[in-house]
Amino acid sequence: MAKVVDMPKLSPTMEEGQISAWHKKEGDAVVVDELLAEVETDKATMEFRSFDSGVLLKILAPAGSLVKLGQPVCIVGAKGEDVSALAGGAAATPAAAPAASPAKAAPAAAAAPAAASAAAEVAAAEPFSGRLRASPYVRKVAREQNVDLTRVRGTGPHGRIIARDLEGAPSAVAAPQAAPSPSPRRTESGPLAEPEVRPLSMMRKTIARRLTESKQTVPHFYLTVDVDAGRLVALREQINADLAASAGKGVEPLKVSLNDLIVRAVAIALVRVPTCNAQFTESAILVHRRVDLSIAVAVEDGLVTPVVRNADQKSLLAIADEVRDLAARARDKKLKPEEMMNGTFSISNLGMFGIDEFSAVINPPEGAILAVGQVRREPVVVGEAVVPGRKLAMTLSCDHRVIDGAVGATFLKALRSILENPTQILVA
Repeated sequence: MAKVVDMPKLSPTMEEGQISAWHKKEGDAVVVDELLAEVETDKATMEFRSFDSGVLLKILAPAGSLVKLGQPVCIVGAKGEDVSALAGGAAATPAAAPAASPAKAAPAAAAAPAAASAAAEVAAAEPFSGRLRASPYVRKVAREQNVDLTRVRGTGPHGRIIARDLEGAPSAVAAPQAAPSPSPRRTESGPLAEPEVRPLSMMRKTIARRLTESKQTVPHFYLTVDVDAGRLVALREQINADLAASAGKGVEPLKVSLNDLIVRAVAIALVRVPTCNAQFTESAILVHRRVDLSIAVAVEDGLVTPVVRNADQKSLLAIADEVRDLAARARDKKLKPEEMMNGTFSISNLGMFGIDEFSAVINPPEGAILAVGQVRREPVVVGEAVVPGRKLAMTLSCDHRVIDGAVGATFLKALRSILENPTQILVA
């Protein structure tokens, strides 16, 4: 008997998902646990696998559709089974895209079928001059097929390029360069130029919700220290020189970043001041016995926080290798949900972007986050002399329900001592 398949919960924080691509087409046989489609959630692109065996009789949510949890996406049943009644009852449920503005909603709805047909006809003929909208999966397929996405007209929501648009699309080699589009200008007597509309991605919706909740419900306060980073920089240079010298011929040596050294130092400091490795609950403060560090990683749609588990028990090189792996998979949206959950303390480093100092928003339910700036060259006083030096500013954002000022200051004092005497990072 035919069965309507609903959108499952593919990650703990998922509320809706966007179908990136179908791996089966109508009429294909499917078995239990076979890959049906890929779904873009709030943090990653997840595999949607079949819970039943049979034939994929009807796709109710085409690629590009936004579907909420529990809403129908397809129908699976026996070959040749009539599913018209089931399809009719479920076809209108998935949300095709974020709603258009009221002034444009009615014309857009009336023109949708004709626009989709026209888009398919001109996809290979007309260059695209606006913002390129395509999921990471579609961009990956385009690279593999040598497709020039600037020459593809998207038929998904708001012109988004979906997988089926790549069929027969022109190659990157053959594609002429699109002429730059002049920026709209406002004259004194003319109307205001309309803004570019960028629909919220799954990730951006989650970021907006969680950070608003954090600032509204968590009483933040901030502590900043300036660290003498001269010896830390020298240690990093020496470690990388030793790694390069010991690497085999033709082997790319592992390199240690300043961020890796800071991650290791934070883990040691949290062992020494465990009251900063804590979170608030309505009935108690939980002081964690594990040191699981959430590392903020910038990705295309925002940021994610993969977790380095038991960082206090890992060597510097193990941390360096793990952070690189987590960051690479985060940017490719290949992290598993459990790799981004249950951290105990966060680190956000914007030094690589030239930022001297900033304050970060706490990542609930954690009790604190450390914001790290760049290493600055500036004069320092040594004895009676002024000499060239290196400085590093760090700001600790604290949940005042968990961490008092003296506790936060004690943690930063311990962390500064480790960073200014960095051989502790290697031997602690």
